[in-house]
Amino acid sequence: MLTVLLLLFPVAAALLLHFAKGQAARVMAFGASLVEFALAIFIAVTSQHTARAQFEVNVPWIASAGINFHVGIDGLSLLLVLLTTFLVPLIILASFRHDYPNASAFYALILFMQTGLIGVFISLDAFLFYFFWEVALIPIYFLAGIWGSERRIQVTFKFFLYTIIGSLFMLAAFVYLYFQTGVNGAMRSSDIIAFYNLNLSAAQQAWLFWLIFIAFAVKMPIFPFHTWQPDTYTESPAPATMLLSGIMLKMGIYGCLRWLLPIVPKGVSQWDKVVMILAVIGIIYGAIIAIRQRDMKRLIAYSSLSHVGLMAAGVFSITLMGMQGAVVQMLAHGINVVGMFFIADIIQRRTNTRQIPELGGLTRSTPLLSVTFLVILLGTVALPLTNGFVGEFLLLGGVYQYNNWLGAVAGLTIIFAAVYLLRMFQRVMLGPDSSFSAAIRDLSGSELAVLIPLIIMVFWIGLFPNVFLRISEPAILQIITMINR
Repeated sequence: MLTVLLLLFPVAAALLLHFAKGQAARVMAFGASLVEFALAIFIAVTSQHTARAQFEVNVPWIASAGINFHVGIDGLSLLLVLLTTFLVPLIILASFRHDYPNASAFYALILFMQTGLIGVFISLDAFLFYFFWEVALIPIYFLAGIWGSERRIQVTFKFFLYTIIGSLFMLAAFVYLYFQTGVNGAMRSSDIIAFYNLNLSAAQQAWLFWLIFIAFAVKMPIFPFHTWQPDTYTESPAPATMLLSGIMLKMGIYGCLRWLLPIVPKGVSQWDKVVMILAVIGIIYGAIIAIRQRDMKRLIAYSSLSHVGLMAAGVFSITLMGMQGAVVQMLAHGINVVGMFFIADIIQRRTNTRQIPELGGLTRSTPLLSVTFLVILLGTVALPLTNGFVGEFLLLGGVYQYNNWLGAVAGLTIIFAAVYLLRMFQRVMLGPDSSFSAAIRDLSGSELAVLIPLIIMVFWIGLFPNVFLRISEPAILQIITMINR
């Protein structure tokens, strides 16, 4: 029942927020998110590192159709549940400096979204997975559409259109697979094991691959399904941007690992080269566009596109090294990108600009901001002993095992990231003094309370990666076994 509690607690807390206003609403939301994190920690401590799902709940949902409420947690799910429950309290705390109108609705939507995200990571039934996939989409649509910047309506509509069309492709594939489970008079089922056991021909898997992959590719996003991303990240309020980049885009990577690769392995073997090429194009394209950006938020958005391309390449390398690298990099990227967007938000609130050429010399008055910014940036650049290094090393190793040339090209991401991120830091923090250099305030206590846990995770993952790799390895090995069956 712990998994059900994990799902229902944020919903109950969100409903209670209806009775709170202003500061009380955000304090309640923060408290509820901490309780949810404590619950996830308890699950992590009491679970075993096996490939088998634990804390399973499997009860009929639409019994006549063979659709169950089936949830459970294995090592892969556990890491993403921990990432979600770790980041949501920090994202809520990061929003304390903003005075959002109708705060109770704002924080209720964040908690609803948390339920959707956790539901995606623990669902073991295809239609339940699809349900939570959509549940996670709706709150972010309202968060960006109501509390976003000037162009929020246009940008949010584009984001919604992209993701909903992608989701419909996935739904069509799931419906087809569901009916395939009923061949020869068997009871139809949407359970993940029933889908895994289907005996689909290579031709069937070839087109099913694209139906499922497009939904995940849009959500990640990878080239050329990414065009919604930079605008949505830029126009959304800071907490929504952090939710999108830190957690929501991991749904696509997770979906590939959990649903795409084991269900249509022959489809993967037919199309993996195309996906690898798209992923590598995304790595280079995102990095080159990031170099040209003048807006801090857009630069971080394009850097995210580049890093996600590398994660996708690692997944489709179908190697233990590459897939484990994708898992660790999901954690590292979630931590780093939330930190980067939070720092961009801090600078914007103090200076009313995110334009890099208008900033400069901020480090003179902000030693704490400078140090925290640099640490998180170095994690993103993948400096050894930081979280980004472990993930990128494993990812590049996996891609290199798949194809030497693709591995070499993908490796350029480290050089490009160092160029655009260190240049941003140099211009904003160390460049010639700007009009903000003397007057800008350093970090407050609540801002440090957000950044210090992120920095601890930067070094924890970087110094002790085996803690996390051991948790996900059994699940990843099982996925590889199913792909090669």
